[in-house]
Amino acid sequence: MPCVLESLRKIDFLADEETGLATEPGDFVIASIRKGAIVQTIRKHILEILKERGGASVSELADELGMAPVSVRHHLDILQGQGLVTIPAVRRRRSVGRPQQIYTLTDAALEQFPNNLRALTNEVLEEVKAVVPPAELKGIFERIAQRAAADAPPPRAGQTAEERMTEIVSFLSAKGYLPRWEITEDGAYLLHISNCPYAGVSEEHPELCHMDATLSHLLVGSTPHRLCRMAAGDQRCTYRFEKVALANGNQAHE
Repeated sequence: MPCVLESLRKIDFLADEETGLATEPGDFVIASIRKGAIVQTIRKHILEILKERGGASVSELADELGMAPVSVRHHLDILQGQGLVTIPAVRRRRSVGRPQQIYTLTDAALEQFPNNLRALTNEVLEEVKAVVPPAELKGIFERIAQRAAADAPPPRAGQTAEERMTEIVSFLSAKGYLPRWEITEDGAYLLHISNCPYAGVSEEHPELCHMDATLSHLLVGSTPHRLCRMAAGDQRCTYRFEKVALANGNQAHE
């Protein structure tokens, strides 16, 4: 029993140290739940302060939060480990004293804040579609796909179809598509896309799906047959290719 009580006291102590709130020994379940909620609130507030000010020192954050500097440093270390806060830069004081370390947000941290980009994209597309003829609109999205494909590495001499598909998947991964490929029993190539970068928009604007189909066509070098589509409620988008374009105009067939 003494060992159990000691363990409970340690848990309560950790909760107190991180949140600044006292808990009764043994109330570790309630303390843990409460601690989790409070910790998230504190770290969210730290991000908001850094966003508003453009940067802040530990002492400035401690004053704003009403917390001990050591507790603020602990939260900053966690946020830094999550890639949300930068390694502190040094700010020289105008008066006598030690230079201050200033923490700022990373680009990844900006994604923690609400934005209206999806709604804006929908509105812009609605306006464009209202004034641009369908054939011209189709051409616009095809040209966007062409520019995207131009950034991909071209097929290399001596490259196999499997190597080329792996290269395509690597290229699409960098663009956030969460892709993978496989060969079917009859020798065709399947390209699976498990993340739609345009989710929430493509459901209302199938032109974006056509753009991605065009991109896959340009990358693989043959016409895709779409087997499923996330915008239609499927788990993923899947394209089937009967062949893969290789260097020097060669093609790997099923």
